Amino acid sequence: MALAASGHAGDGRVTGASSRRAPSWATVLALVAAAVWVLPYAWMVVTSLKPLDEIARDPTAPLPARPQLDAYREVFAQLPVARYTLVTVAVAVAIGLLQIALALPAGYALAKLRFVGKKTAFGLVVACLLVPPQVTFVSVFLMFAKVSLTNTFGALVLPFAASALGTFLVRQALLSVPDEIIEAARLDGASELTIIYRILAPLLRPTLVSVFLVSFVYHYSDYFWPLVMTTDDTVRTLPLGIALLKEPGSGVRWHVVMAGNVILSLPVLALFAIAQRHLIRGVAGRA
Repeated sequence: MALAASGHAGDGRVTGASSRRAPSWATVLALVAAAVWVLPYAWMVVTSLKPLDEIARDPTAPLPARPQLDAYREVFAQLPVARYTLVTVAVAVAIGLLQIALALPAGYALAKLRFVGKKTAFGLVVACLLVPPQVTFVSVFLMFAKVSLTNTFGALVLPFAASALGTFLVRQALLSVPDEIIEAARLDGASELTIIYRILAPLLRPTLVSVFLVSFVYHYSDYFWPLVMTTDDTVRTLPLGIALLKEPGSGVRWHVVMAGNVILSLPVLALFAIAQRHLIRGVAGRA
C-alpha cells in the first residue's frame, strides 16, 4: 500500500510538473497578440532614433547604427508640444467625464425605471452606435458656426458629451445590480441623484473606468473633428500638430514624424498603466 501510495504521489508530481511546463493556448494567443501590438510600436521608436540618411539606406534595420535624439529636439523646436498636449488631454478628459455623468442617469433609467417607450428608447441608443460622427459633422459644424463656437474648447467637447456606447455599457452593468439596493436607498430617503451618483456609481467603477478609457483614447487621438472645428492655433490638438511635421515639397522626414508619434502616445500609455487593473476588471465583468 505504501508503494502504491508513493507511486500515485509520484504520478501526481510528474503530471503537475508536465502541466506547469506546457503553456496553454490562451497564453500563446496572448503572446502573439502582444507581439503584434508591440513590434510596430518598437519599430516606430527605433525609427525615431535614426538619422534620416540611415532610414533611407535601411528602413527595416532592427536597431539604429547611430542612435540620436535630434528628431525629438526638432519636434519640440517646431511645435508648442506642451500647449498642444494640454489642450488635447483637457478635451479628452472633459469628454470622458461628461459621458460618464450623462451615461449614469441614462443607463439607470433604461435599466431600473419603468416608463412608456422604454424599449424604443433603448433601441434608439443601440441605433446611435451605428452612426459615425462623420455623417453628422456638416450639420453640427453649421450649427456651431452660426453661434460663433468654432475654434473654441466647447466645439471640441459638446458634440460628444452624450455617448451611446457609454449609456449601453452602464445599462448592461446595472442589470446585474440587485433592485433591493435601490429600494433600500429609497426607504432611507435617498433621492434618485443620490442613488445614481453616490450609491450605484461606486459599484460600477470598473465599467465607468472602461468607458472613460475608451472615450479618452478615441478623442485624444481624434484627427478628423479638431481638423473640422479649428482653423488656427487657438485650440489646436496634438494630432493636428504632429501632422504639421510633414513638410510639403521636401519629402517626409520620417524620423521627426515617428518622434512626434512617440510623444503623442506617451500620455495614453501612462493612463493605461495607471488604470489597467480597473480595465481588466471591467472587461471581465467583475465589480
